[in-house]
This record gives sequence, structure tokens and C-alpha cells, in this order.
Amino acid sequence: MHTPLTEPPAEAGAESLEHRRAAITRLGHELRALVDATVRTAASPDTLDRVADGVRQVTGQLTGRRRARTEIPEVDRFPGGPRMYSPVVGAGSPLAPPVRITPTDDGVIGHCTLGIAHEGPPGYGHGGMSAMLLDELMGHACTVAGTPGMTVSLQLRYHRPIPLETPLRLLGRVTGTDNRKVHVTGTITTQEDPATHLVTADGVFIAPDPERVRALFPGLQPET
Repeated sequence: MHTPLTEPPAEAGAESLEHRRAAITRLGHELRALVDATVRTAASPDTLDRVADGVRQVTGQLTGRRRARTEIPEVDRFPGGPRMYSPVVGAGSPLAPPVRITPTDDGVIGHCTLGIAHEGPPGYGHGGMSAMLLDELMGHACTVAGTPGMTVSLQLRYHRPIPLETPLRLLGRVTGTDNRKVHVTGTITTQEDPATHLVTADGVFIAPDPERVRALFPGLQPET
């Protein structure tokens, strides 16, 4: 019988947050390995039942207060900072590839590798994953350009299927603004062949007014 772990006393300060982020990152890595093994395995039903029991016991160890739907995790910096549980960039998410995004001279570049858990057609990424990757990357491009916004339109063109277990290269760039609207383009290629577009996108993002921001994100602390 497993005894649930108890939460340690809350610590304050940047050092404790970094310690927590490191632990979240480690757990996220192991969860992604578990997900990958789960979607690949040809284990017997008995083995699967035994593993399910073990996973249930592990889940029971994650005790303590659970954050509310609108609550921003203390390990996140929103907007514009790390999002530890994002299904795209979150190091702590079992769903994320995760994408590593860095600014460039005219936008942002992202790198990731999709696994079997992201499969659509056998051997290739699900088309919805492409949309999610580009939506995230293009949003980052808006933020880097100093015009953060939310997606109002995203049009994708699928040129070729995205191979799984292949390093990918994603680009996002702001091409223009119109009052609160921000126009952005995005592409997905492989790292090996960046000249061949697999998916391209055109998007429109809009910067919500402060009142709308407060309504959408009640957990966001006001600037001081």
C-alpha cells in the first residue's frame, strides 16, 4: 500500500520557483516517456491492467490543493513568460513535444520533434497538431514584436504531411498591423530541408482591451 506524499511547506522566492520548475520539467519528461511507451506497446492485457493499477497509485500521490480553472500557475509568467503546462511549449506537459522557441531578427523560430502520440495518418503528424504548433508560434511572434494578441483567424495550407520522429523547424513573423489587428505568417519545415514547406499559415491576432483582458483572465495580477 502506497502512502500519499504530502506537500512540503510553501517556499517563497525565485530560487524555490526554479526548483519547482526543475521538478515539473523532470516529471513532464518521464510522463512523455510513459505516453510514448503506452502508444507503442504490444504488451498483454494482464500487463496493461497491472500498469494501470500502478499509474492509479502514482496519481494518488499527487496530493494537496489543486488549482482552479482560471488560476494561473505560480510557476508561470503570463503573459510573455514560461508556461510550464502548455500543450505546445510546456516542459511539464505530457502532451507537448515540447517546442523550444527563440527570437530571431524578424520573428521567432521553433524546434521540436513530434512523436507517435501526435500521429494522424500512420507515420505522420495529425493535422490538428500543425495548427496548434503554428498558432502558438505565431502568437509568440506577436509578443516578440511588441504587439501581443489573441487569435481571431488562422488559415493553414497543408503542402506535405509532417513526418514523425523528425526534427522540425517552425518560423513565425509579423507582417503588418492594422490598429489592434496583427497580421502574422508561419511555416513548418524539417530541419534537414528548410526550403521545402510542409505547412504554411496566415493569421490575424488582435490585442484585447484592458477590460476584456480582466474579464478573460481574472487570475492575472494587475500591473503596479
